[in-house]
Amino acid sequence: MADVSLHAVRKSYGKTEVIHGVDIDIADGEMIVIVGPSGCGKSTLLRMVAGLESITAGKISIGNRVVNDLEPRERDIAMVFQNYALYPHMSVRQNLAYGLKIAKMDKAEIDRRVDKAATLLQIGEYLNRKPRQLSGGQRQRVAMGRAIVREPSVFLFDEPLSNLDAKLRVQMRMEIKALQRELGVTALYVTHDQVEAMTMADRMIVMNAGIAEQIGAPLEVYNNPQTKFVGGFIGSPPMNFLPKAAQNGPASATEIGVRPEHLRFCAPGTGLFDGTLKFQEALGAEMLLHLQDTTGRTIIMRVETREAPELGTETVGVTADPADIVFFDANGKRA
Repeated sequence: MADVSLHAVRKSYGKTEVIHGVDIDIADGEMIVIVGPSGCGKSTLLRMVAGLESITAGKISIGNRVVNDLEPRERDIAMVFQNYALYPHMSVRQNLAYGLKIAKMDKAEIDRRVDKAATLLQIGEYLNRKPRQLSGGQRQRVAMGRAIVREPSVFLFDEPLSNLDAKLRVQMRMEIKALQRELGVTALYVTHDQVEAMTMADRMIVMNAGIAEQIGAPLEVYNNPQTKFVGGFIGSPPMNFLPKAAQNGPASATEIGVRPEHLRFCAPGTGLFDGTLKFQEALGAEMLLHLQDTTGRTIIMRVETREAPELGTETVGVTADPADIVFFDANGKRA
């Protein structure tokens, strides 16, 4: 096992810089999730750790070694991709063992590692099947098993659950997290799904246009976003943004942010804004209310279903506890 360190890591293609200097020290056994929208640089960052992309500037260390100039096979890492990349003509056992055979490992050790991984992943009964005879979730377990048998210092996951349906994704992300904890291995996990990031990460890196907007524990990032982008990206539904009232908050602030669950009803004219209810999303015990203020802006409010007003209700006032309001400046930074 090993810690991982990225210091001022940058990546450019010609004159176009796509990673703008990322710094993070990852502890041995920590699960780091890199999250952000498409094209933000999250997979590029992971591929630089893997050695599949060269770095333009900075330093990457795995354990006590600087790995900038090392080939992927020399970095003691294993990677799991969105594409399972299993050999269709080989059995599950052969797929798991293939990399170890190429490394000329002793057959008894290969069998030990394959059987151990199969037990961990509960795929022992499938060892003699071909990939085409497996479900998507079973194929993903085999892909993870192929990484596990290498017993690497660091696991790298590049959107491994993207091909699975919603129910199976929930199951598999729990299994991956439990497996990572059981093995005690350091892991970097890339996803565009912020729910996946919130539920799996010890810490998360929120990427935006090649910049690490914020690094922190999931609830820290959720409760204390340092930029408007983070507040709007992390959370489902996202944070609401409203103009700052002149008499409230820091002088540098131009906007406020407030989470849907922190909004509550008040008398019209006494809160943050007055609005009319335009749409309801019933979620069972809770309901999302889409309110429109006097400027036409839509604000989303999360309430218990029994507290929701009826559609067509007259104008309602909405407010929030001052402790739950976040202030941002004109550049989208925390004020």
